[in-house]
Amino acid sequence: MSKEENKKLFIETLGCQMNDTDSQHIIAELKEHKNYSTTNNMEEADLIIINTCSVREKPVQKLFSEIGQFNKKKKDTAKIGVCGCTASHLGEDIMKRAPYVDFVLGARNISKIKDIVDKKGAVEIDIDYDDSTYQFAQSGTSLYKTSVNISIGCDKECTYCIVPATRGEEISIPLEMIVQQVAKDVANGAVEVTLLGQNVNSYGRRFSDGREKTSFTKLLQEVSKIDGLERIRFSSPHPLHMDDEFIEELVKNPKISKCIHMPLQSGSTSILKDMKRGYSKEGFLKRAKKIRDLIPEVRITTDIIVAFPGETQEDFEDTIDVINQVKFDQIFNFKYSPRPNTQALELEEKEIADNIGSARLTEVIELHKLHQSEHMESNIGKTVNVLFESLKPNGEVSGFTDNYVQVFVKGSDELLGRFIDVKITGASRTSLKGEVIN
Repeated sequence: MSKEENKKLFIETLGCQMNDTDSQHIIAELKEHKNYSTTNNMEEADLIIINTCSVREKPVQKLFSEIGQFNKKKKDTAKIGVCGCTASHLGEDIMKRAPYVDFVLGARNISKIKDIVDKKGAVEIDIDYDDSTYQFAQSGTSLYKTSVNISIGCDKECTYCIVPATRGEEISIPLEMIVQQVAKDVANGAVEVTLLGQNVNSYGRRFSDGREKTSFTKLLQEVSKIDGLERIRFSSPHPLHMDDEFIEELVKNPKISKCIHMPLQSGSTSILKDMKRGYSKEGFLKRAKKIRDLIPEVRITTDIIVAFPGETQEDFEDTIDVINQVKFDQIFNFKYSPRPNTQALELEEKEIADNIGSARLTEVIELHKLHQSEHMESNIGKTVNVLFESLKPNGEVSGFTDNYVQVFVKGSDELLGRFIDVKITGASRTSLKGEVIN
């Protein structure tokens, strides 16, 4: 095999599940069209890609720190590419600050990777580009689980969020393409799929070919018809679009995981209005209560931003009140930090002092730890069904329950890819221990 036929790709992925899926598309496209295979050793790679995220704190500093390290350690002949959301909003500035970067590819332009990977200085960051009907090469990287994008872009105008500026307007991927992709992955051994979009439950509002609108509930129904598919997850829905039809499908469809992400962001109706979230504290609580009442075993997870500009102590206490009422199973906590190309930058004079923001974040974290411990300890003695998916040290195997709790048992690779009943014998705040029921 020639050196040209044995090129090595090292890819680092930052951020969300959509970035993970984008990276799998990049890997598959470069394998199919450019004969690359992946490596975990950056120093042997012929191509190094960092797939960036703009949402987390200090993404720009993180990017230039990472690519600086790559440039020091890489082979002399290796190329460096920057992809993803930070690439979308920095564009050519990346090459001005780091001239050793070979190409820049925005989050909305992933399907162009095979066309620009060999073009020194290429910059493709068009957020209006539409690849919603592009058929990506098959990645085949996961044995038991797969993830499939159902839309690209975002139509929301949340004032703290940079995503619409990096991924463009929302366009849904045709339903039959999604079903076909999931069916293909199931034929290759997958038993679980995660459907991905910035707002999955606004799926079907706009297609690039002008077809009639449909709904996320309809998509769930069609995907669930696939023989051999046992479990459906999705991320992330928006509380505003959790209508009764959607909740009814969540309740009655046995293939849909009983774990739902409901991004609260703030418990204050006033702050939610400033964030342009489209719902109130009372509206959120009503939806959460309905879901908990109808699905006793449901796990509800959320995102919370503290110290958004203008957040008073009373506003913050509204957030604490919602946390106490819903008792979220998992909270992804953030202290507000300004992002370029967001409307919240106009609220600079209302920004909260850093020490106050840090204290509020700590209070949320500590309260959540109490709720998390209560939730997890309540599982001791129960029997749960687990899809086992990975070997761990010390003779353990891990997997996840239907409502997405990680479980560890003693076992071997014969458990992998199987749904097995487990009796829970112990709990920590983040996982469960159990014994396989023979």
